[in-house]
This record gives sequence, C-alpha cells and structure tokens, in this order.
Amino acid sequence: MTSEAGIALVGTEVKALREGKENLKDSYALVKDGQVFVHEMHISPYSFGNRMNHDPLRVRKLLLHKGEIKRLYGKSRERGPALIPLKLYFKKGRVKVEIGIGRGKRLYDKRESLKGKEHRREMKRGIHGKD
Repeated sequence: MTSEAGIALVGTEVKALREGKENLKDSYALVKDGQVFVHEMHISPYSFGNRMNHDPLRVRKLLLHKGEIKRLYGKSRERGPALIPLKLYFKKGRVKVEIGIGRGKRLYDKRESLKGKEHRREMKRGIHGKD
C-alpha cells in the first residue's frame, strides 16, 4: 500500500533535487504529534548554493491530509511495519514523495538473500578467473 505526499522543502533543496542529488537509502518516516516526518533522507547541497545552503540530513515534514495521517499511523502502530519513502518525483512543478508501508525481512529471508549474493559472487569470480 502506497501514498503520495507533498514535502516541505527550502529553495536550495528543490534545486538540488532538480539536479538529481537525492538518496533515499536508509530513510524512514515517523508519525509524531499528528504530523509525518522523514528522517535520514539525504539531499546533497546545491552546487551553486552559498553559505545559506541547506543541511543535507535535516528532518523534513510531509504534507498529508488528517485522514491519511491517521491511516498511516494506525498501520505503523501494528507490530513490524514501517513507513518507507520509495521515490521522489516532480508533479506539476511540486516535489512529491511516494510512501509505502513495508515490513523488514525475516531471518530466513535474509539467509536466502545472503546465499544468493554469495552464489552470484562465486559465479563472477569463476568467470573472471578463467581469462
């Protein structure tokens, strides 16, 4: 299940996003006091910005309707799920964030992923080792 939300940004952040300088890895959203905030979303400083450039890892507020916030809060209070920003994009000149409700991997899923990763690494070594 995903939702589209606006995001409160400062001018240099928007300009940096237009340059494609965002990183959503390790970012997450939390509901606090009836508002949703994104943490650990990295937007690099604008290349032509001056000393008034923004902080790359600041906490940013998401703009949602009250009903959407209540729904997300209810889903995030269940054991396990987390609110995760999936992608950033422009829509009619405004920056939007797609938020999904995700659940972390179980231990057996992690083991399976590690086995696959190790297998691919060995295959790559085998191919490069014969040259």
